[in-house]
Amino acid sequence: MTLTSGRYIGYEQDRGIVQFLMQDGAKEIPCAISTSAMDDLERGPKVAPQHREAQFTRLRDRIEACAASKYRACEFEGTPPGIVLRSIDFRG
Repeated sequence: MTLTSGRYIGYEQDRGIVQFLMQDGAKEIPCAISTSAMDDLERGPKVAPQHREAQFTRLRDRIEACAASKYRACEFEGTPPGIVLRSIDFRG
């Protein structure tokens, strides 16, 4: 199946990530993107913690397209298995 948008979970400052879910039919797929990857995508200064959700929303289409690509390639990490996006995933 194809992944579709799920819900935004939140920003974890200690881990430097934003967590979100995507959907494969009824199945929720846990996903995360590093805040440094989001900052690199915008090519601007580091975003303040209170603006991470707005940043995620601005970049959501690109983030979810990359997550879907890693999902199709079965590039899962962690327990439970999920998709983790880093700056390197957006190069090339």
